[in-house]
Amino acid sequence: MLNFEWQRAVIKVGSALIAPDGTQCSAKYLLAIARFITESRLQGKQVVLVSSGSVAAGRANVATRHAPSIAEKQAMAAIGQTRMMANWARFFDFPCAQILLTYDDLHNRTRYVNIQNTLRELLAREALPIVNENDSVAVNELKVGDNDNLAAYTALVSQADTLIICSDIDGLFTADPRKNPDATLIEEVETITPEIFKLAGGAGSSVGTGGMKTKLEAAEKCSKSGIQTLIVNGRKGDVFDALLAGKVKGTLFRSGQTQDNARARWLKHTLKTAGEIHVDDGARKAITERGASLLPSGIIEVKGGFKPGEAVNIVFDGGNIAKGLSLYSSDDLSAIKGLRSDKIEQAIGYTYGEAVVHRDDMVLVFSK
Repeated sequence: MLNFEWQRAVIKVGSALIAPDGTQCSAKYLLAIARFITESRLQGKQVVLVSSGSVAAGRANVATRHAPSIAEKQAMAAIGQTRMMANWARFFDFPCAQILLTYDDLHNRTRYVNIQNTLRELLAREALPIVNENDSVAVNELKVGDNDNLAAYTALVSQADTLIICSDIDGLFTADPRKNPDATLIEEVETITPEIFKLAGGAGSSVGTGGMKTKLEAAEKCSKSGIQTLIVNGRKGDVFDALLAGKVKGTLFRSGQTQDNARARWLKHTLKTAGEIHVDDGARKAITERGASLLPSGIIEVKGGFKPGEAVNIVFDGGNIAKGLSLYSSDDLSAIKGLRSDKIEQAIGYTYGEAVVHRDDMVLVFSK
């Protein structure tokens, strides 16, 4: 088994562990996880819990003979969320704190900072933050959609050094171990490549919404931001005994060498882009080699409709090189593209400054 060290971890526990039968909360698999959380805290470490299960826990009270509607699922979540929280709280003699998030909360910089401050204060007060998506009000376009990625966002916003994803299999395998008896466990992944993503199958459980693909997405977000990620089997108590001893019984995804600052993490992983700004080679070099802001003179094309302050991808030769907040709307940029900065006010009647995307509001991404 591999060795690992950590100080602040986000632990994600899915619906298949919370409500194994799909209709109500159970302690069956949670005792070992709760003991791990308690023992880790006694060692001076900090834990944030991301817990699924609200919809499953409330399903019995909103019985349907058909596929439940969005409103019915939201009702299930509203009823089940209190049961899920109570199910966790009974294991601990310290306070548990409920935090319900939507994608929109993470998208808005002010709310993102407020979430960060709340988590920091709760940890300082030795409470256990328990995070879930606000399924009782969120609609599809405002949802993260799965708690693996929500856990990654929580690791980013809480500035954790480790994400532990509790699954119902032992980790990442060379093939689906439920279908292929020759599949072998991959104990360590240095870099998440397209070949690694090809190993991900479909959803693993009829209770939850995530499969191995979403777990790899979460691991990729974290590893690129200096956060190590573990996928372990949450049904096996000895897994948590090993973790308490600093051993990984599962798959460990190593963290990258660089640790993004909090704002860069938010820009890179959380913001949804509203359009694209295509740039010439001079702008590409200025941005990627000199850390410069994007000026209108380097813009050759604008795609999509966006307002000032919205996020955009900065594209060169068909590949994203950066992501940032545009100071100007798409209509403004179409009018000033290719112009020198001192011509902006003459072209559109006003100016927000010489930069289109300031370097402080930009993060490099380098994806093709």
